[in-house]
Amino acid sequence: MDQRRGLLELLCLVLLGWTLLRAQAEPDGDPDDAHGRVENVEQKMSCPENCSCTEEGAVDCNGASLNEFPQELLSEQTRQLSLQNNQITEVTLEHLSRLLLLETLNLQNNRLTTQGLDDEGFHILEKLSYLYLANNKLTAAPRHLPPSLVSADFAANQLTKIYPNTFGQKPALKSVYLHNNKLTDAGLPENMFNGSDNLEILIMSSNFLRYVPKSLPTALYRLHLKNNKLEKIPAGAFDNLSHLRELYLQNNFLSNDGVDNKTFSRLNSMEYLDLSNNNLTMVPLGLPRNIVLLHLEKNYIQSIAVNALTPIRNLEYLLLHNNHLRSRSIHPAAFQGLKRLHTVHMYNNLLERVPRGLPRRAKTLMLLHNHISEIGRNDLITLYTLTELNLSYNRLTSAKLHREAFRKLRILETLDLSGNKLQALPLGLPKSLRVLKAKDNQMTEVPEGALLGMSSLREIYLTNNHLKLNSIYQGAWQELSALTTLDLSANMLSHVPPDLPESLEFLHLQNNRISSVSASAFLNTPNIKGIFLRFNRLSVHSVSEESFSHLSKLQVLDIGHGNISPNRGRGEEEEDEDLPYDEEEEKHS
Repeated sequence: MDQRRGLLELLCLVLLGWTLLRAQAEPDGDPDDAHGRVENVEQKMSCPENCSCTEEGAVDCNGASLNEFPQELLSEQTRQLSLQNNQITEVTLEHLSRLLLLETLNLQNNRLTTQGLDDEGFHILEKLSYLYLANNKLTAAPRHLPPSLVSADFAANQLTKIYPNTFGQKPALKSVYLHNNKLTDAGLPENMFNGSDNLEILIMSSNFLRYVPKSLPTALYRLHLKNNKLEKIPAGAFDNLSHLRELYLQNNFLSNDGVDNKTFSRLNSMEYLDLSNNNLTMVPLGLPRNIVLLHLEKNYIQSIAVNALTPIRNLEYLLLHNNHLRSRSIHPAAFQGLKRLHTVHMYNNLLERVPRGLPRRAKTLMLLHNHISEIGRNDLITLYTLTELNLSYNRLTSAKLHREAFRKLRILETLDLSGNKLQALPLGLPKSLRVLKAKDNQMTEVPEGALLGMSSLREIYLTNNHLKLNSIYQGAWQELSALTTLDLSANMLSHVPPDLPESLEFLHLQNNRISSVSASAFLNTPNIKGIFLRFNRLSVHSVSEESFSHLSKLQVLDIGHGNISPNRGRGEEEEDEDLPYDEEEEKHS
């Protein structure tokens, strides 16, 4: 019995010792594991100073006054990293090696140089889709960018060199921005986009290119080459770009010799073409047939041949202003068949008459700042769809403007005859007009019936003429039942015009010879909001105090310089007064 008890005690001691030994060898909590868990939590929750971070892996350090890449404080889970508008000078392979999940990296507007970028740094980012490096000091692009790239922005640097694998072999690449750099033809590789066949947008404006880059991707639909040194477009440069819809070639040195009739012949999807501000002397032949908007302004174009525009059946907007066009150099059939062409700008040319054969469906025709001295009876006869016609600042006189010239313009809404030499407001103006401008002429008369039947006219501007009250036929304004704005400033009026329409809201009479305002002057204008009378000959006794008291909607009563307020003492001249009417009343009550 004693022997059995001794064995049992010995067994207990052995078990106790083994338990204690195990407890020492394997403590309840591993300090290293605990430290690791704390470290992971801290890393997950860390965020650079002055930045904002989200659980989804977006880190925004825009304008955070960073002088260096915040490597240690970024989580390995970072997917979007915004570091724009800082002073970062260097991004190395080590900086990026922990950010293998990065999809978007924005480094715009920092102080990065080519020496400060590791050539292999971006290549390890196999998930990177969007890279923004605009507004830095790069002179050469990185040699290698990841094939996952979708969009790259290198605008506004000092780039002179692009490498084959900078943008080559990028099947997902959709857009590249290289404008405002110092790129020349020598700085571009032969196959710059080889293996990047899905590129859709390429912006290379404001560089020093003399030729269109070779072997452009066939998927391209928008190409910007404006503000370069292009003199000639080589044959076949655009032949493979059947999807190109927008082409920007303005502000170059292209001449008609540098653009032949096959240059654009394969661009069947082209809708927008800008050739403005080049050295063209005539409208090029062989333009794409599906263009909707064509910019040819600011060239030296002198003529339009019969077949230059007629094949472009979808043309809607034609901009030919600031050229050297004369009416006799535009073929009468130059616009034939262009049934969709509704907007034509031909201002700032040398036109001596309205060109013949203008598009019949035109709605807007801008002919201002030409040398047009005459409009005959039938010069506008085919333009029956016009809604806006601008003939301002030409050389028209009343004697050379036929009174039936506008008879077919039955839906014309806006007519501008300003800046000519008209002696009288023309008769026979369209009854459909809503806006009529005839300022800066030599008009001494609004003849009987000139405004008859213009029930749609809302605004009329007759500024800076020689009109007197007795030279405007009696009841002229009363006929304009929809008129809201009447501008008779800078004329020779001695009184406020009588018979103003009830609809009137704004009356401009400044810079006339008005010496009095009667109590009944505005009895028929209860809707008036603004009356402008500065620079007249009004005195404190010549303005009735009842003239404005009933005008409940009046917001501005502008008497200003050259007059004396009706509510101030004799000799007190009112200066720069342009206050709401109710404030005036309160001030002097």
